Amino acid sequence: MKNFKGKVLFLDRSDINTDEIIPARYLTEVTKIALKPYLLEDLEMEGFNVTTDIEPNSIIVTRDNFGCGSSREHAPWALEMNDINVVIAEGFARIFRQNMYNCGMLAITLDKKSIDKIFEEFSGLDTIIGVDIEKNLIIVSSSDKKSEFTFSISDFDKDLVRAGGWLSYADSKY
Repeated sequence: MKNFKGKVLFLDRSDINTDEIIPARYLTEVTKIALKPYLLEDLEMEGFNVTTDIEPNSIIVTRDNFGCGSSREHAPWALEMNDINVVIAEGFARIFRQNMYNCGMLAITLDKKSIDKIFEEFSGLDTIIGVDIEKNLIIVSSSDKKSEFTFSISDFDKDLVRAGGWLSYADSKY
């Protein structure tokens, strides 16, 4: 199972699409690792610097409809190659969310009120999030604050994540 704890990259915007996650010009790469340097290369938003904001972080908190646009597994792969195995959002594009689970990663949906609370209380601070998949619990903490949120995930998707993705799951079952 992958690591589901780490520093947080706050992306305070809805509708971050797969072209912004990994630009289409890199889809001809033949290995996952070749995607690593291009994650979020075309994302334009105030306060985001692609050269300094990605590497220290391993969890993304964002707004609604993350992963919309063209369906492609390359988007979760680019996240995975940068050790980002958790994205927490108000909502996801359906195919992107399933691609995350198929890669053994977590796409966690929280209601708008909870996402607002995380942004209001923790954005701009040195924030760590840990996800306990067995308890469906997210623990958000900074030096002087801590909050917990519960989430739901289907048993099947949880099994995919526990197995490390679809291929490992299929190998163990069939």
